[in-house]
Amino acid sequence: MALCMSKCCFLLLLIISYCLLQWCNTVTCDCVAPEEPIKCSSGNSNCIVTNSQGSFPDRSICRAADAVYPTTEAELISAVSAATITKRKMKVATRYSHSVPKLVCPDGEDSLIISTKKLSEVIKVDKDAKTITVQSGVTLKQLIKEAAKAKLVLPHTPYWWGLTVGGMLGTGAHGSSWWLKGSAVHDYVVDLRIISPGESKDGYYKNRTLKEGDADLDAAKVSLGVLGVISQVTFKLESMFKRSITFEAMDDDNGLGEEALNFGKKHEFGDITWYPSQHQVIYRIDDRVPSTTPGNGVNNYFPFRSTAASVLVANRKIEELAEAINYADLKCFGGNAITAALEAIAFGLTNNGNFFTGYPVIGYQNQLQSAGGCLTPGSCLLQSYCPWDPRTNGQYFFINGFSIGISKVKNFIQDIQKLVELEPKSLCGVELYNGILMRYVSASTAYLGKDEDGIDFDIVYYRSKDPLAPRMFEDILEEIEQMAVFKYNGMPHWGKNRNIAFEGAMKKYKDGEKFLDVKKRYDPLSLFSNEWTDQILGLKEGLSIYKEGCALEGLCICSEDIHCAPNKGYLCRQGRVYKEAKVCRKMKSTQEI
Repeated sequence: MALCMSKCCFLLLLIISYCLLQWCNTVTCDCVAPEEPIKCSSGNSNCIVTNSQGSFPDRSICRAADAVYPTTEAELISAVSAATITKRKMKVATRYSHSVPKLVCPDGEDSLIISTKKLSEVIKVDKDAKTITVQSGVTLKQLIKEAAKAKLVLPHTPYWWGLTVGGMLGTGAHGSSWWLKGSAVHDYVVDLRIISPGESKDGYYKNRTLKEGDADLDAAKVSLGVLGVISQVTFKLESMFKRSITFEAMDDDNGLGEEALNFGKKHEFGDITWYPSQHQVIYRIDDRVPSTTPGNGVNNYFPFRSTAASVLVANRKIEELAEAINYADLKCFGGNAITAALEAIAFGLTNNGNFFTGYPVIGYQNQLQSAGGCLTPGSCLLQSYCPWDPRTNGQYFFINGFSIGISKVKNFIQDIQKLVELEPKSLCGVELYNGILMRYVSASTAYLGKDEDGIDFDIVYYRSKDPLAPRMFEDILEEIEQMAVFKYNGMPHWGKNRNIAFEGAMKKYKDGEKFLDVKKRYDPLSLFSNEWTDQILGLKEGLSIYKEGCALEGLCICSEDIHCAPNKGYLCRQGRVYKEAKVCRKMKSTQEI
């Protein structure tokens, strides 16, 4: 009876949430802008820096003695020079800080945070050369808007407006395409300026301008923030064009391994959303069409819109309830409802900026390529936030992101399907976060870009506020993560993931040593490095942290039961499909132990 009531409550809350969200988008809403990632207690001193979720993978607090907010390249140079003179550690933070791991954490009590928030100027748009030059703190939203004024577009971008130019290049951000140069933003860079530490004869800084053909550009295009501060970037653009988008749902995922490879060859901007527990696949059929094709479609992706704080809290409480009573059906029911609701509203696409009237949705590239409605503050009857805003106690999750090479994609998908056969409800929790997003990525000349064409898998799932609390189907999610990273040699997305995804990561890059050579030349004292970046670059031990419950947070791969949650029945066991995996499994009986 209690479970039945919980299920009914969940359905009711879903309906209320959906209605409130729809209503809030049609009335005046108090849409609250994301909070500052840098918080200082004394002017710009005694600072803490975090990310958009308010928590790093190991839940550590990153501190800096001071923060600076340069507005010009001259001010940026001054900040770098002053810190270099005293051999002060520095890191760079962006406007919204969407990197999950600790790329922005400075080391040392006297460390400095350099914010690019005010480096937000569009320097030049050259319509004839089809280029745009911007400061590194310019957001993707701003870049798209300014380029469109000259009827120019960046052909491929991430789907989220809130990334900055420097952040995108620091982490290798991308859209979805195997066509032409591919979907990575960094592959459209033709000119880049970067400020690094220098010697006294140089004024304690180096201002390097890297152009196409310069070998070092391939290091700076995906920099992890360890080469210095990117000052400005020039991108190669294209003339404005239109796209046609249709979401096509298939209720059978049996052939997904093969079809995923074929689909990327057929559609320039296509991607796939996979709901493994539902055995459903949604194909985004997305291609260029002639500019004369009628249509003024707009992408206002629903999960990126402002959401009423009360709704966010209620949904989180229900998810926590499902975890507490170990009731997978509750998550499966919710996943099915959310999938159906998103399909019904075309995931937020509209044919005219107001309403969805049917497929295909046709519109200009700048209106369809990216979204992020919750970034824009406004006035409203309900206080609304980005769904992951830590002030609301709403969404709190892990995100795994890794690229699997084209030759291994089919087998990886089939291995996930085998796990679902063994535990049919195991990935319902992933479907509450809109399933597994599969995007196409191409081989890049960037030293820390992709070495081969592949598919990027983004998997988002529940994270407990208690680091010692296991989640439902803990072992299935851990086995998928370990399969991707170790069995299939997946390359981790530098701006996502838990610690274990980065184990041995640098050995996977054929040009990894070249990147390290550039790092030594640009920053010989490692002033822009921290313990975390040294660990993921293979320069320092300690990436895996072994302690009680460490496997639950992805800080380690379990080797002892204490790394799981033995007091709650979760013990360290081998994987079910990938036998080399070591995972935390809930044991159902003493016989299993």
